[in-house]
Amino acid sequence: MRPVLRSVVKTQDDKSGGGRDGAKGLYVVLRGRVIHHRIDRGSARVRRSRATPTLVLLCAVALTMLSLTGGCGGASGDSAAGDDRPAVVTDTTFLADIVQNVAGERMAVSALLPVGSDPHSFEPTPQDAKRIAKSSAVVINVLGLEPQLDGLLADVAGADVQVIEAAAGVVGASEDPHVWLDPILVMTYVENIARKLSEIDPIGGEDYRANAEAYRCELQELDRWIVERVATVPVERKLLVTNHDSLGYFAGRYGFKVVGKVFPTVSGQGAPSAQQIASLVREIEYTGAPAIFLETGANVDLAAQIAKESGVTVVTDLYIASVGEDAPTYLDMMRRNVEMIVKALR
Repeated sequence: MRPVLRSVVKTQDDKSGGGRDGAKGLYVVLRGRVIHHRIDRGSARVRRSRATPTLVLLCAVALTMLSLTGGCGGASGDSAAGDDRPAVVTDTTFLADIVQNVAGERMAVSALLPVGSDPHSFEPTPQDAKRIAKSSAVVINVLGLEPQLDGLLADVAGADVQVIEAAAGVVGASEDPHVWLDPILVMTYVENIARKLSEIDPIGGEDYRANAEAYRCELQELDRWIVERVATVPVERKLLVTNHDSLGYFAGRYGFKVVGKVFPTVSGQGAPSAQQIASLVREIEYTGAPAIFLETGANVDLAAQIAKESGVTVVTDLYIASVGEDAPTYLDMMRRNVEMIVKALR
């Protein structure tokens, strides 16, 4: 069996001029073994993980179909000049990576938000509106939660742009949109995306379904790996304190308890009262939660104050809503987060 190559996308800020560029990576699957080969600005690192027998069978079927339909690849940032493929725009970088894995070479995928940005503070530009108007589809995590983005979509209402809600069908997503932090629920994203892309491009339907099944295999492997890693944390220390209400799905999947949040909201906006802060300090002391976890870009000051009063540490720079320089794909992002959480709690 010849190897099947699958591109992924990385979108980042261009430090020199404020633009966005991309770097590709490859997933290689050969004889039932999934090899993640990341190429990042000329350097390459290879990480291998052994597939389970069930995954071997599923991936063999999916990836054989993939090879017969021409494989799949990716695009990064804005579509390159002369690229006549249909354009797909997503709200976040991790979602762009997921979509690109399903779209393969048939569509050019890019994210509105740059790497490391907070979706809750997103301020669209006229250029963003133009990109959406020129696209074939816009993929959003959950509709109706970000007024600025909803306004942007309303501006192109009536245009020939398909709006795809990735988390459609996930119970509770409108209350807590952080669905993607559970890889098993991301399978619903993949199904929704593959179905909608097939409606936009019926000729590519077989490609999208094969790509989706191959990526489901990788999500299953990621889930298995996370289960193994979190099993090394003593049960009594599987306690999470977060900057805002973001790790509920992750905690539910992998047996953690969310002790409390610095900002008791889903968005992390607003400010907690003195009573809420005092209550959180007492809860941390009572439960013995070892650390407070903050996503990249979060203000450390209040968490540091709470940590000092309760005698715990602060872990910063989790990649909650964005991929990063050292984790340019959704799968990498999740592995990095898990390693940081496990290290802090053990």
